[in-house]
Amino acid sequence: MSEQHYESERVVAVTGVGGTVDLGTDGTETPARAPGGPGGPGGPGPRGRPRSLWSDAWRDLRRNPVFIVSGLVICFLVLISLWPSAIASGSPLECDLAKAQEGSQAGHPFGFDGQGCDVYTRTVHGARTSVAVGVCATLGVAVLGSVLGALAGYFGGVWDAVLSRVTDVFFAIPVVLGGLVLLSVITSNTVWPVIGFIVLLGWPQIARIARGSVITVKQNDYVQAARALGASHTRLLLRHIAPNAVAPVIVVATIALGTYIALEATLSYLGVGLKPPSVSWGIDISAASPYIRNAPHALLWPSGALAITVLAFIMLGDAVRDALDPKLR
Repeated sequence: MSEQHYESERVVAVTGVGGTVDLGTDGTETPARAPGGPGGPGGPGPRGRPRSLWSDAWRDLRRNPVFIVSGLVICFLVLISLWPSAIASGSPLECDLAKAQEGSQAGHPFGFDGQGCDVYTRTVHGARTSVAVGVCATLGVAVLGSVLGALAGYFGGVWDAVLSRVTDVFFAIPVVLGGLVLLSVITSNTVWPVIGFIVLLGWPQIARIARGSVITVKQNDYVQAARALGASHTRLLLRHIAPNAVAPVIVVATIALGTYIALEATLSYLGVGLKPPSVSWGIDISAASPYIRNAPHALLWPSGALAITVLAFIMLGDAVRDALDPKLR
């Protein structure tokens, strides 16, 4: 029997950039790139990476003056929280009753409060407490709320129903009234009782946001494809759902950080939050309230610092929300 040699047929496909690819052999011809496409004279590079939501958001944030201003203010607050002695060398607990309620003078630009303490030094050192409470409470709320909300949104059923009813109960508790009841029986002078209280009443909001975001993302085609390929629940949550559902949580947590700082000051003002000898803007505002006519400066500076801090975090959250929301582009 004679051998017959069959020559493989070459199948050539035309690519979208004008080149050809040989589908019948192992080798391929390098597609010719269009002049203005990736790798061409006017393109971004030979291997241009696809733009993602996070890269687009960072590009928009860098061009947003609101983000730049609020970011600079927050960076300054973080720096003075870590190293308050860099701009205020005195001690916030060092007071002189002979200088009580005196105004601005050399070395003491903000004057003195009703106890003769330097208002400038106490205002600078008070930033550490406020920033620490805000950051730690936000991290605790974000982690606890995100985990519970993501699990309820992913599994649904009984877990979702239980979480919904529990969050309804926590939403019915007035925050300030709850703080007066719970913190009034705690005698600790540290920030941890206040942080724990904020986490206890703050996680339901983040849980609702995370639940809704996970429910939306898990219906996408790439999640269904990964499930069809046998991906485990852990892989689906951590690799496919969480990275695409975390944006709303980041936005809400950033805005809530400023709210938590204001809540700490409110509880300290009412006498159930931080207590002396702790240094806090809420404590200073409470102490300066009876002397508002004779020494308004003692109330103005800590109140102004609190307002600027809360406003900076709220502006940062608004900028992040605008950058991460594709509908606003």
